[in-house]
Amino acid sequence: MTRGAPIFAVGTLAALTLLGGSAFPATAPDPPPPGQPTTAPLLVSYDSCAQALAGLRAAAGASVGPWGFGDGWRTGAAFGDVAKDASGSRATVQSAQSAPEHSTTNVHEAGADEPDLVKTDGRRIVTVTRGVLRVVDPTARRETGRLDLTRAQPELRFGEQANLLLHGDRALVLTQVGPDLQRATRDARPRTAPRLILVDLADAPRVLGTYRIDGNLLDARQTGSTARVVVRTRPRLDFPDTERGTDATRTAANRAVVAAAGVEAWLPAYEWTAGAERHAGRVGCDRLSRPPAWSGTSMLTVLSFDLAGDRLGDGDPVSVAADATTVYGTGSSLYLAGERSAAARPGSPRGGVRRPDPQVTEIHRFDTGVPGRPRYVASGSVPGSLVNQYALSEWQGHLRVATTTGDAWGTRPTSESAVHVLRPEGNALVRTGAVTGLGPGERIFSVRFLGGSAYVVTFRLTDPLYALDLTDPTAPRVTGELKITGYSAYLHPLPEGRLLGVGQEADRRGRTQGLQVSLFDVRDPARPTRLDQWHVPRAYSALEHDTHAFLHHPGTGLVALPVGDDVRLLRVSGTDIGEVGTVSHTGRAGPVLRSLLVGDVLWTVSAAGLRATDPATARSLDWLPVT
Repeated sequence: MTRGAPIFAVGTLAALTLLGGSAFPATAPDPPPPGQPTTAPLLVSYDSCAQALAGLRAAAGASVGPWGFGDGWRTGAAFGDVAKDASGSRATVQSAQSAPEHSTTNVHEAGADEPDLVKTDGRRIVTVTRGVLRVVDPTARRETGRLDLTRAQPELRFGEQANLLLHGDRALVLTQVGPDLQRATRDARPRTAPRLILVDLADAPRVLGTYRIDGNLLDARQTGSTARVVVRTRPRLDFPDTERGTDATRTAANRAVVAAAGVEAWLPAYEWTAGAERHAGRVGCDRLSRPPAWSGTSMLTVLSFDLAGDRLGDGDPVSVAADATTVYGTGSSLYLAGERSAAARPGSPRGGVRRPDPQVTEIHRFDTGVPGRPRYVASGSVPGSLVNQYALSEWQGHLRVATTTGDAWGTRPTSESAVHVLRPEGNALVRTGAVTGLGPGERIFSVRFLGGSAYVVTFRLTDPLYALDLTDPTAPRVTGELKITGYSAYLHPLPEGRLLGVGQEADRRGRTQGLQVSLFDVRDPARPTRLDQWHVPRAYSALEHDTHAFLHHPGTGLVALPVGDDVRLLRVSGTDIGEVGTVSHTGRAGPVLRSLLVGDVLWTVSAAGLRATDPATARSLDWLPVT
């Protein structure tokens, strides 16, 4: 699996022009073993739709088996899985002109905002619940605007919770809408699709435009006013639904379906509106490229939207015949990463059965330093798999990547972890150094890169917290290790050389015992220590898989942490973790999903409404129900 939204053109010369004059080789060698440099696979453009179709058919035909593709997918229905872990880094507190001090979404990197369930600019709080966008004035503590988005996109009432990006008086609503079963026919299988809605918040909220494209919403990042949305799609291939015959005859029938498909089976179609205007299109062959190792079973598309404008337009799409599970962004780069089997090469049939081949993570970097369509820069690969986007970090022109290889399960686990350092050389991300052999028999549960340092938590029975020095990209090294029970699923930097870990306590046999918050002192890289621990038996926090649910205020030490259906307020000092109280929502509200600060008031958000709370005492100040 690989990623990238390259640049490609109708002809080779045009492709090179769009890519800044860089050429792509037609093939690339297999990734070398750990610790050796790699000239990673580069993206290859197509000269024509006929060439693209021939390549797509060949790759998909080689990948298909008697039951469809190797992951069990058989028909034209799209993926059902949407990446949940969209991020997490510290939630900063900013001051804006004419707006109170306020928190922002807990994101991985400053300058690369991430979609979330709620957004605030200090003047307004914006949420979407059951297809209705609501605007709340946090100073007056009242709802000042609402907009029924189902009028613009009727399918929203059946969709998942919407996420938001905010820029000035514009909100971009991103949601994944399920199939309309009433419209599905035998020849038109139900498909899911991302729906985007651009909303003007200047006065009464109103819809400016919409966008819909085939596939599944993977993730998005916002730099300035530019939002880049990553979508992945499956080809529209309707394989015979039969168990008759042999594996060979079923495979032959599936390959016949692939061989008869047109290029439109792979290229995603889209629709967009602006006021009364209606437009439709499909990603062109001149916007498609591929890596040398590919399966023809998925497509990745990067869309770019200017949130300062009055319309979304066609998204200026670029597509790659590849797959991705992880999006990582900085203020100037977008990285798309995904795994593939090291044995999965073009023309190598996998017979529809997943084999225990070594995994390789392929990474594609795009320059997002200027508005508009991202520019492909380089590609690279490392052995192993990522835990989430926190396993990636760009620093001083290098990319650091933490991965786990091998099998961490069973009585004789073969897994170990490593941190690789890559640098761009031409169009390649070349490995310059690595630390290997971390956590033998374990796998990575969390990673945090902080400048020239890294902290890696591996776990199976106990939790080693490794401290690494990455200041020399050619000679990264482990400087210290702390072994304790349990694990941290999320690591958050605190002032004065401290680190907060949130995860699970465990016994000596690795059995989890409930929520654990650990305060680490990492000022001495040779001797990381734990200063304090806060434990809630048999409890779990949504933060373990959704880092946007975390709030930290550096000035006061306040930490708002989801625990079960409530939010627990903690106060973290230099050496201690203290508990302030609990914030709950009334009735059958479901879990409290988010916490944010506006001025000196804590706001918590659930499907039932918003609660204003005094963060110093956990005393409720007001309740704004969803009506």
